[in-house]
Amino acid sequence: MIDKSRLEEKCGQQGILLTGAQLDQLDTYAQILVEYNEKVNLTAIVDPEGIEDKHFLDSLLFAQQPEVAGSMIDVGCGAGFPGLVTKIYKPDLDLTLMEPTGKRVEFLKYACETLGLKGVSFAKERAEEAARKQWRESCDIVSARAVAALQVLAEYCLPLAKVGGVFIAMKGASAKEELAAAQGAIGKLGGKYQETRSFQLPGGDARSLVVCKKISQTPTAYPRNGGKIAKSPLK
Repeated sequence: MIDKSRLEEKCGQQGILLTGAQLDQLDTYAQILVEYNEKVNLTAIVDPEGIEDKHFLDSLLFAQQPEVAGSMIDVGCGAGFPGLVTKIYKPDLDLTLMEPTGKRVEFLKYACETLGLKGVSFAKERAEEAARKQWRESCDIVSARAVAALQVLAEYCLPLAKVGGVFIAMKGASAKEELAAAQGAIGKLGGKYQETRSFQLPGGDARSLVVCKKISQTPTAYPRNGGKIAKSPLK
């Protein structure tokens, strides 16, 4: 399916070293993603190099960050990016895949079974509802890719991170503008912006990882319900 040597070379240029077994797992992942995508809408990207660059390398740039360890919740993970790729790269990670769409959760379970991944939990939940249940302030790292604008995303994700944990938002070229709009929300939710780490995918697409530290407990008023978060984002 994918060109493993091509992916290995591109990853190597970013300091990401993959074993033969990990490359095999990613190849299998690509195959089942494309097959399953014919019956359930998971991704618009189905060509091998597109999957390598925009799904796998993109997720691995996140996965290689030093903060990515311990317990992690991947919010709105869809077809498993970056969560499943991160688990392949860092097998010791205690991973929760959080996705409200039942058909996608079924795919994620099928993928984990096919890939032989252990230590993965599945939460068929919206993040703002999960943060009022057992997942509140429960994990070391919260990730999200292409879910919402950062101002909105912060209210979905920061309540899930424990104090001392980290929220990393995967963003594109708009990261700087989104961060400017989200600074107030990040502070109200118990977070503190640390830094933005920028990369470029092989095709030239800009990628940014916006890193926020959880420095104090999220006030009990947050997160609000999904409608309120979307209609009037925190300022």
